[in-house]
Amino acid sequence: MKATISILIVLFIGQSSLGQAQNRVRDYGIEIGVLKPGPLNAITDVPGVQVGHTTISKGSAIRTGVTVILPHTGNLFQQKVPAAIYIGNGFGKLAGYSQVKELGNLETPIVLTNTLSVGTAVNALVDYTLALPENENVRSVNAVVGETNDGYLNDIRGRHIDEKAVFDAIASSNSGVVLEGNVGAGTGTICFGYKGGIGTASRVLPAKAGGYTLGVLVQSNFGGVIEVDGVAVGKKLGRYSDSFKYEADGSCMMVIMTNAPLDSRNLERLAKRAMLGLAKTGGIASNGSGDYVIAVSTAENCRIPYQSEAMTHTTTTLRNEAMTPLFLAAIEATEEAILNSLFVAETTTGFKGRSIEALPKERVLKLLEEAKKIKK
Repeated sequence: MKATISILIVLFIGQSSLGQAQNRVRDYGIEIGVLKPGPLNAITDVPGVQVGHTTISKGSAIRTGVTVILPHTGNLFQQKVPAAIYIGNGFGKLAGYSQVKELGNLETPIVLTNTLSVGTAVNALVDYTLALPENENVRSVNAVVGETNDGYLNDIRGRHIDEKAVFDAIASSNSGVVLEGNVGAGTGTICFGYKGGIGTASRVLPAKAGGYTLGVLVQSNFGGVIEVDGVAVGKKLGRYSDSFKYEADGSCMMVIMTNAPLDSRNLERLAKRAMLGLAKTGGIASNGSGDYVIAVSTAENCRIPYQSEAMTHTTTTLRNEAMTPLFLAAIEATEEAILNSLFVAETTTGFKGRSIEALPKERVLKLLEEAKKIKK
């Protein structure tokens, strides 16, 4: 049956392990920002949030996949969540934007994939939603699907993502450790000329600021002049000399989840701050870059029922004056999520024998140590 959710199958050939001995930024003693991360330092630190991947790395030419983020474990169409989407630079194919902008809510899981698989992922989300109990009479589904273009390492024209890959990602989703780097929608991505991928991070606000948790997940596939914790490592590595073919185009999908009670207006304000986090890594939102931020509140008291006999809907949300700590959390978590995607990603060879090297971490760490000595 079309809408049946399949058992997860991961095709992963010619790459190293997907295990979470991932050597993230903090494993090297690099602490981004001042706020504390959650226990997992991941978007899944936000209660109820789940993430799943389908990774397809097959033969010498296919390096692609799907990543799914679910705000809660219930029927999302029946219990919608406040949401907003901010467009940093719109060279992309984000599906579902206009209804989120108009109504301020999200009614499907968020899917990330490659550029030419957006239509397939939309079909899969529609099938998934229509098949859920209580949705027998649903006749309209606003599927939200984001993308970046993995066509340098992946045979993107072959369109190797099918609906089953989306169902598998949903079926595999869980609230635990989030795999990063060369997984899911990040399997074939490139960032700052190095291997990019999936990255995540979180922040927990102090009790006096509400104690809320905010998490970010990114699909990094963009260019610029890379910086790590304020150090211009890309420049020091000689990445931008005359001999280097500088290509800044690409994209970055950023997803923010928080249990802070926010309406769509303040979620859009929050989403804008993720672009500041991208900028702190050296991203420049170039002409050909699709830089989108999807921000969601998972707070139970803010959920919007699909059907109600009442003509009004009352919620309690944060005042504007309470937003500043969340703004800082979004900036820090986005910066760290992008860096995690780079630190965990591994050298990859793909379509037409093209190879993209992983970030040279030892050299980067040496540069960070030298910068520290200079500061003294």
